[in-house]
Amino acid sequence: MSEQRNWKRIRERLALHLPVRVQGRETPDFEWNEITRLTNVTPFGAGFPLRHPTEKGRLLYMTIPMPRQLRVFDHVEDQYRIWAIVRYMQTAVAEKGTIFNVGVAFIGKKAPASFQQEPWKRYDISTSAFQALTAPEDILIPITDQRAHTRYNIAVDMRVELLDINGEVVATEHTVTEDISIRGATIFTTLQIPQGRFIRVTSDQHHITTHAAIRSRSTGVDGIPRIHVEFIDKEWPL
Repeated sequence: MSEQRNWKRIRERLALHLPVRVQGRETPDFEWNEITRLTNVTPFGAGFPLRHPTEKGRLLYMTIPMPRQLRVFDHVEDQYRIWAIVRYMQTAVAEKGTIFNVGVAFIGKKAPASFQQEPWKRYDISTSAFQALTAPEDILIPITDQRAHTRYNIAVDMRVELLDINGEVVATEHTVTEDISIRGATIFTTLQIPQGRFIRVTSDQHHITTHAAIRSRSTGVDGIPRIHVEFIDKEWPL
């Protein structure tokens, strides 16, 4: 069998429904853990559903009873512990709420040094080759926040909900937007929600619920605090 066929086969996704522990950190003080099952896996990445929201570019830490022939390192360990970057995310409605179906690429044994203080940072991959011992700073390119869509000064009703590690609502507020686009909004709020957290927003006026990531906070000259968010799972119907 040729090297090309071997390489193609090792990249093919295998339908191994292995249990996996996924750890996600949104801020230095907020981290969640979830047990789920893989839908598919290769030595370079995997797919699985999550109950917790995430987004393309975020980092996750995974613990998997991976078959040793699929590992790139730690072949003698019982569990394969590896960092991954979210490359794909799509939501689906389930009986118990929203499910986030994600696909990740494995990046190695370590996270970037900045992860401890800025876990909300998003990355892209600078190389298609998986190298387990390569420094993550050599593999990952930070994604900068850029507004690609026009914001409109429209006051849209919003119900902002903050969820805990179990997916339960711990804070809620009815408010309005200062401006909005199909991909993000500035929302007036008195809730103390830090940068990096995910929130759920609902508009009864537009009959839509979506999830959003808080990119930053600010206070206007009017003294009213605002959060600047990006919608992560659907576009707003403007």
